[in-house]
Amino acid sequence: MSIEKRNIIVPIDFSEQSKIALSQTYNLAKMAKADITLLHVIDEALFESILHLFKNNEEHENMIRKEALEKLETLALEARSKSGLVFNCRVEKGKIYETVTEIAEELEAMFIVMGTAGESSIKKKFIGSNAVRVIGDAHCPVITIKGQQHRSGCDIILLPLDLSKETKEKVVKCVEIAKFFQSVIKVITIVTTSDEFLINKMERQMDQVLNFIKDHTVECTGEFIKGNDISDGVLAHAQEINADLIIIMTQQELEWTEYFIGTESQQIINNSEIPVCSIRPIKRKDTTEYVLS
Repeated sequence: MSIEKRNIIVPIDFSEQSKIALSQTYNLAKMAKADITLLHVIDEALFESILHLFKNNEEHENMIRKEALEKLETLALEARSKSGLVFNCRVEKGKIYETVTEIAEELEAMFIVMGTAGESSIKKKFIGSNAVRVIGDAHCPVITIKGQQHRSGCDIILLPLDLSKETKEKVVKCVEIAKFFQSVIKVITIVTTSDEFLINKMERQMDQVLNFIKDHTVECTGEFIKGNDISDGVLAHAQEINADLIIIMTQQELEWTEYFIGTESQQIINNSEIPVCSIRPIKRKDTTEYVLS
């Protein structure tokens, strides 16, 4: 299927978190010249659990779909009046994370932007678990936004480095996003080791990354920060520099690295008050380290 128009998917469950995520999508869509597709997924498991309460299951499903579509269209109308963007509305039934990733693939989405409230309650754990599954399964970058308003625009992007072979994918996507927004990229490495060999390796990688970014005419800086915990170090520095976006690489389906494992990624996603863009690396047989060029 060939999609001519760029698309950004925003899953909507009508919670405040999902509405905030929607509002944070406007500027990205404008810069990317993309439409926004509002997607509401009727949770298949929840729907099946209450079927016994209704005599006509098909009629009840149609009623739920109609009500959800009407709410989406109302939301789209409000969003269109505020942003001037083009909005599409879809209602589907299925497992939330599977359906979101399927629709994103069907529409060849540039991004999925979704609200997540971390994991401080049962409901929030449920919302968070769907976000984590979408991040793990989606082929496009996923931007997660916690339940609070963040300023519009994207002046500063924070790019934490690790020693994984997937670094190039993250840097390339970061440069692409920075060009959309004319952002400055702040590259950091959280140093949790005193091993001189590893530190030298980190320094070489930092130089390669900075040269790559500068060669693509994007302003950038680099910094090494000593710390005991990677996720805490990333989040603290993001707040300190007033970052607008943190870009991380998830590695759920690949071999973990010692320095930036999936647990660290999830901690950043769950705890960041700043939007986080997660990029899933492409599976490769090649295990050699990337050299940026």
